[in-house]
Amino acid sequence: MDSVLLLAVLFLAGTNGANDNFKGVATLYGSRRAGYWTSLLWASAATLAGSLCSVFFAHALLKAFTGAGLVPSVIATQTRFAFAVASGGAVTVALAAWRGLPISTTHALIGAMGGAGLVAVGSAMRFAILGSTFLLPLLASPVIAMVPAFLLAPLLRRLVARAAAEPECVCTQSATIVTPEGVMMRGTMPVRVTGTKAECRAAGARPAWRFDARGAVDALLFLLGGTVSFARGLNDTPKIAALLLPVTALGGHGTLAVALVGAAMLAGGLLGARRVARTMSDKITQLDIGAALAAGVTTSLLVGTASFNGLPVSTTHVSVGALVGTGLNGGGGVDRQVMTNIVLSWIVTLPTGALVGAILYVLVR
Repeated sequence: MDSVLLLAVLFLAGTNGANDNFKGVATLYGSRRAGYWTSLLWASAATLAGSLCSVFFAHALLKAFTGAGLVPSVIATQTRFAFAVASGGAVTVALAAWRGLPISTTHALIGAMGGAGLVAVGSAMRFAILGSTFLLPLLASPVIAMVPAFLLAPLLRRLVARAAAEPECVCTQSATIVTPEGVMMRGTMPVRVTGTKAECRAAGARPAWRFDARGAVDALLFLLGGTVSFARGLNDTPKIAALLLPVTALGGHGTLAVALVGAAMLAGGLLGARRVARTMSDKITQLDIGAALAAGVTTSLLVGTASFNGLPVSTTHVSVGALVGTGLNGGGGVDRQVMTNIVLSWIVTLPTGALVGAILYVLVR
């Protein structure tokens, strides 16, 4: 049974990578500041780094997602229970990734825990913990993310427009210099000329310093995308790795479980991220540079804060909420049909995970 559980958890991690890995860099690719593969490789590397660091910084999530608070510990530590939870979550996430719908792996896992837990202990399951510890952060996160993104988007649009309008370089101008001895010579006067490169050349000056507004924006988008991806790896990896703790061969060794999950997430993202990438980057809203920065700042701050405080928020819910917030305030608007499909997928994630988890627990019990 241990080997079956291992395969189920690695499949779950792979589907998580396919559904979630690109979400951190959706703003980078959606604003067309980088290509698909450049964005994906950067997101994958940052996610793997976050996965490995979760060994040291995410003990609270590793403990929470064993299910010990939701069902009695004697059930939560069973290989059969972990298999039902992992498989229920994996099937749900795989179906969403295949449809290109960005759903929450956390939500799918909680649904599978609830379904398997109901079959295992019935009314003894602690529903209060399910609501306060797990569901409340998930439901509140997209709404919370919309507000700062909505407020930041117009401000950052103006800053980007101003940076683009600033002179591109500061130049030193060559001119004839008369020395104190009355000797005329050609030299460089300490005169500064600001303007575009073409204006500097027309004035016979040479660039001394040039501000690359586009490069600065690109660097910031890369930094924000890497931060979100790192935080996502930090947040999601221990949730999945916790299901491997009952595997006897691992001896409850969280470090090895995290490493295996991180590798599977990396592979899943590289192989299957394209459909969700298109939805996040192109279909929800049309991203301009200011909107991309606003969504990136909002997502990185919220997901990073939640990860270091052990709160099981969904990167999906936060990033989608941030994208919607930017689209509602002076952007290209929000595609209602796409958002309707995404919200419906969020609604059915929990019961789908619960149904599959319950059926599988009945079969293996």
